[in-house]
This record gives sequence, structure tokens and C-alpha cells, in this order.
Amino acid sequence: MNTAARRSGFTLIELVISMAILALLASMALPLTETLVRRSKEQELKTSLYQIRDAIDRYKMLADAGFLENSTGTSGYPPSLELLVDGVRDLRSIKGEKVYFLRRIPRDPFADAKIPAVDTWGKRSYASSAEDPREGEDVFDVYSLMRGDGLNGIAYRDW
Repeated sequence: MNTAARRSGFTLIELVISMAILALLASMALPLTETLVRRSKEQELKTSLYQIRDAIDRYKMLADAGFLENSTGTSGYPPSLELLVDGVRDLRSIKGEKVYFLRRIPRDPFADAKIPAVDTWGKRSYASSAEDPREGEDVFDVYSLMRGDGLNGIAYRDW
């Protein structure tokens, strides 16, 4: 009976080897999890950039067609991102209704959560070059302020 009782449990060596195997498997899974989280944030970044750029393009199209209030001599791009959410008076409407381009300004998923969504984006004016984007009287394009490269090897700022 003593022999049967001794053989029913695990030895210390078996437990240590089992724990080492589990630690090895966990250490292999952690980088994969980090890559999946990063890929998810990058997809969210692409979607946010697309939404904002699409809203800017729709604003420009309506401004060029003469459907929005627009000062003469301007580029036709919105003066701020907030205007895309606040809306612009539609000149076609008798009641003075507004045209809205975004429900809310998407946030850069890599930015600190304490920063307001509008401040998480770099804004490029129509008057500035793509190589050296600067803010100005209008918003021609937006870009991520995040430093570093994406999984595709392209800097987030250049997306």
C-alpha cells in the first residue's frame, strides 16, 4: 500500500518541468498577442484617417460647387476639424439647415486618452508641402502624430 500511495502523486521534478514548459509556451504567446493588439490599433488608425479625409473631401466638393458658405480667396477646405462636426450652413436650404460631415472627430488610437480627439491629429494646411506639413488657415489633410513605424514598415506619420 505504501508503494501505491507514493506513485499516485507527482514528483517535484515533474512539477518543475511542467511549470517550465508552461512558462515557455506563455513567453512564446506574449509577442503574438502584442502584435495582434498593435495590428488592431493600426487598422483603427487607417479607418480614422479615412473617415476624416473623406469628410474633408466632401466639404471641399460642396464648397467648390457653391453649396456652402465660403469666403472668396480661400482654398475651399474647412478652417478646422471641429467645423466638420458642428456643421456648415447649406446655401441650398431655405430654412438655413446645416450640412454635417462627421458625427464626432475620431481619435488617434495610439494617442494618450487624456488628450482631446481633435488634438491627437497633426493638421496640414493646403499651403504647406507634404514633406513638411504645417497648420494654417485650413485643414487640407491630417496625419498621426505617433512616432515609429507600422508593421508594414511605413512611418505612422506618412499614412
